[in-house]
Amino acid sequence: MSSSTTAVVAGSDEDGIAAALESEGVDVTRIDGVISRPQLEEAGVVSADLYVLTDVGQATTIPIVCDLNDDIRTVVYARRTVPEFVKGQLDIAIDPQLMDASVVADELVD
Repeated sequence: MSSSTTAVVAGSDEDGIAAALESEGVDVTRIDGVISRPQLEEAGVVSADLYVLTDVGQATTIPIVCDLNDDIRTVVYARRTVPEFVKGQLDIAIDPQLMDASVVADELVD
């Protein structure tokens, strides 16, 4: 990806993936709480390169994101298991207990 990589990080981000992406030069927009389609659009998901979800409880946002942006890479960075219904639209699911945020960010940007 180019140096102008953009990402939307959704969820509480207790494991620091947003900060790790920013340290890799990614332009990050954060959203939290109950996430709606208008919030995703306002956050720039339509033109973003990455959508990183840290709250599996918001997994229904993944199909919405894929509908809004065909080229986006979807990532779940969370301790809980991803529901079956989104696995087909997910590029990567990573447990923060298995891989540090800085390593994940480095891999996502390369």
